[in-house]
Amino acid sequence: MPVRTDATATGSVTLEEAVLDFIEAYSVDDLDADTRRSAIRLMQDQLANQVACSQLPWSRNTLAYVRSQNRPGASTVTVEGDRMSAIDAIMANATFGHAFEYDDAHRESASHPGACVVPVSLALGEELGSTPDEVLAAMVAGYEVYTRIGSIAAPELLSQGFHPHCMLSTFGAATVAAKLMRLDRAQTSHALAIAMSFASGTTEYTSSGGSVKRVHSGIGATGGLRAALMASHGITGPVSYLTGNKGFYKTFLGMDVGPEAAERFKPGRPVEILKVWIKPYLCCGCIHGYIDAVTPFAGRASDVDQVDIRIQRSANVPVGTKNENAYTPTMIEHVQYSLPVQLAFTLMGMGNGYQVHLAAKEGRLDLSHDGEILSLARRVKMTEDPDLDVQYPGKFVADVTLRWKDGSSDHVFIEDSTGTVENPMSTEQLEGKFRELTEGVLGEDKASALLEGIRQFGGNGEVRAFTSLLVK
Repeated sequence: MPVRTDATATGSVTLEEAVLDFIEAYSVDDLDADTRRSAIRLMQDQLANQVACSQLPWSRNTLAYVRSQNRPGASTVTVEGDRMSAIDAIMANATFGHAFEYDDAHRESASHPGACVVPVSLALGEELGSTPDEVLAAMVAGYEVYTRIGSIAAPELLSQGFHPHCMLSTFGAATVAAKLMRLDRAQTSHALAIAMSFASGTTEYTSSGGSVKRVHSGIGATGGLRAALMASHGITGPVSYLTGNKGFYKTFLGMDVGPEAAERFKPGRPVEILKVWIKPYLCCGCIHGYIDAVTPFAGRASDVDQVDIRIQRSANVPVGTKNENAYTPTMIEHVQYSLPVQLAFTLMGMGNGYQVHLAAKEGRLDLSHDGEILSLARRVKMTEDPDLDVQYPGKFVADVTLRWKDGSSDHVFIEDSTGTVENPMSTEQLEGKFRELTEGVLGEDKASALLEGIRQFGGNGEVRAFTSLLVK
C-alpha cells in the first residue's frame, strides 16, 4: 500500500494521494439531486450518440474487430445486442459514442469524458451485476478523476498536439473499474499508475486523417480497464505516476506539478460533472463559439468580403492555421476540424448539424477548390492570439470581425458558447437532439422507451434491466 508521508498528518498530500482519497471516499451517498441530474443528462446525450453513430463505417469496422475477438460475456453492444466481454463491449460502445464529433465536452480539460465513463460504467456494471446507483457513483467518480487530472494539463495537451480524450480516458476508465470491482486502496493506486502507461494519442488526424481518431475513445477506455484488471492480479505501477520526474505531466508536457494541485481533489469541492457541455454542433468544440458568433448572419454569404478571426493557441492547433487542411478538406475529419469550412456552412445557411456532415462524409457536398464552400472558407483569416488563453483559462472563446462588401463591419465576441453550463441547451433542445439521433435507428417507440428509461435510471435493481432498452 502507498506509504503516507509526514505531510499528510498536517493536511498536505501529494496529488496521487489526493486522487486516492477522493476515489476511496466517493460513494452512492454523494449522489445528490444536482449530481444525479447532471449524470442523467450526460447519459442521455452519450447514449443517443452511441445509437446514431453505431451505423457509421468506422463504428461497423470496430464492431467487426471486437466480434473477431470472440470473447463471450454478459455486456451488451448498443443497438446490435451482442453479448460479449465487458472490455470488448466497451471498445465498441465507447467508439460509437465518440464517432462523429457530437458527444459531450468538458471545457477546462478540453476533452470528452462522457464517451469514456458512460460506456465503461454500463458495460462493466452489467458484467458485474451492479446496481444503477453503483453505476452512477462509479460514473461520477470516473468523470471527476478524468477531468480534474485533465484540467491541470489543459490547454497544454491540446497545444502540443495530443488528443486529451484518448489520454485521459485511461484514468477515467481505471477509476470506474476500481469502484465497480471494489479494488482496495493499493490496487486502485496501481490501476491508475498502470493507466499512465496506456495514455497516448495525437491530433494528427486533423491534418492527415485516419479513422483511428473515432476509435480513440475505445482505445483509451479499454486501456483503463486493462490497467485495473492488471492491478487486481498484482501488477504494480509507479507511486508518483502523475507528478514524478518521469511522470505524466513532466514527461508529456515538461510541467512541474506541486502539492497545490491536490486542492483539485479537496473534499467539498463542487463536482465537475455539473459543468457538462452538450454540443449543439457536430464539429470540434473549439469551433462552437465561432459558429454562435456568425449564426445571426446566416444566409449572408454573398455579402462577405472577409472574416477576421482571433484564435487561441490551444484551438489553433486542431482547427486553425496549424491544421494543414483547414482550407483544403478532402475527408470528413478535415471538415469537422476546419474552422473556415464550418463558418462557411453557417454563413451559407447550411447549418452545422448531423445531416450536413453526413452529406460531407458521403461526398454529396461540393468541396472543390473553386466551389462556393471553399471559396467562402478562404475569406476566413485566422490569427493566433495566445493572450486569449491567458485571459480566458479553461474556455474556448471566439473573437470574430465580419467585414462586408459595402465597407461596414460587425465585431462579435463569444465567451460561453451554446451548450455550456453558462449557456445551456433547454430541455426541449436536448430532447430534440436525442430524438434526431435515435429515432432513425430505433424507431419512435423504442427511442421514447429508452429516453424514459434514462430519465428513471437509478436505484438498487440491476443495471442489466436497463441495457435491454439500448437494443434495436
